[in-house]
Amino acid sequence: MGSLLDRLQFKSGSQMKNRFMLAPLTNQQSYEDGKLSEDEFQWLTMCAQGGFGLTMTCASHVQEIGKGFSGQLGIWSDDHLAGLMRLAKGIRDHDSLAVVQLHHAGMRSPAELIGTKPVCPSDNEDAGARGLTLDEVHQLVEDFVAAAARAEKAGFDGVEIHGAHSYILCQFFSSEINHRDDQYGGSLENRYRILLEIIEGIRNRCREEFLVGVRLSSERFGVKLTEAVRMAERVMAHDGVDFLDMSLWDVFKEPEEKEHQGRSLMSYFTELDRHGTMLGVAGKIRTPEQSEKALTSGVDFVLLGRAAMLMHDFPNRYAANRRFEAVEPPVTEAYLRNEGLSQTFVEYVKPRWPEFVEAEP
Repeated sequence: MGSLLDRLQFKSGSQMKNRFMLAPLTNQQSYEDGKLSEDEFQWLTMCAQGGFGLTMTCASHVQEIGKGFSGQLGIWSDDHLAGLMRLAKGIRDHDSLAVVQLHHAGMRSPAELIGTKPVCPSDNEDAGARGLTLDEVHQLVEDFVAAAARAEKAGFDGVEIHGAHSYILCQFFSSEINHRDDQYGGSLENRYRILLEIIEGIRNRCREEFLVGVRLSSERFGVKLTEAVRMAERVMAHDGVDFLDMSLWDVFKEPEEKEHQGRSLMSYFTELDRHGTMLGVAGKIRTPEQSEKALTSGVDFVLLGRAAMLMHDFPNRYAANRRFEAVEPPVTEAYLRNEGLSQTFVEYVKPRWPEFVEAEP
């Protein structure tokens, strides 16, 4: 399967210098209007300098009402262009591909944060969300495409479309959440129609060499494994998709659905015909050995999240010593700040992963 240090050629022509991709990480470091902060710039450019072949931003919302968390990076307005241009250049200056993750939280947008009811494919009483009209669905497609064009204008090499983790596109995919009776609901083909329209819209509007990736969930969030496999197969068969990023939570685990257990969750995707689309996985890859095991299991690249937070230069360490000893949590706040995380990022992490940060004396 080759080495983690081998170059990777994408369909559209771009090359990644190695098989390490920075996973998109929520961190709340940007300004409330979506503009880039110095903290966010420092974190991402440090990772690029640390050797990642592709450095991806946190989820960046394509509509103002699609904001999912405080301090989220925005890409819904030309007001964001100056910061985005600086960020793209800062990443690319370190020979790392610069990619924006395009996002809309849908029913997971807090009403108190966006100042109105969140939106969803269908009315959702539990989330207090209203269903989108057909015109609004068309506008949502347009705003994803416009955000990609904005990323291209800012100098990014490409975008990843966030279709995972029960955000708005994943909400469309789920038959438990999506109860529409038009062309965007019902059959699986209809439920993932919105994703294909976004892909095609980006391909029609952006240059041929512009990277397009997709992130999908493999289970949970109302997604069944059999449907996730069919969607992954359909996405990889699309001429306009360069890479598929499967978020598995743990790349070596078995599926949650009992009828599919007895083999790894990852294997359901590595066995698919990729049609030249590169396949990557994310989920608890924290050491050189685990990175190599994932690659030899049949993927084309690995995405590092928490490992990058602990070692912003993981790829450079690996290039220098393929058996380097990975840093294990818990670590001090000071250690994380030295790795490029702002105090805001550290405070975001502490309640979510209490085992990650040492308790203050």
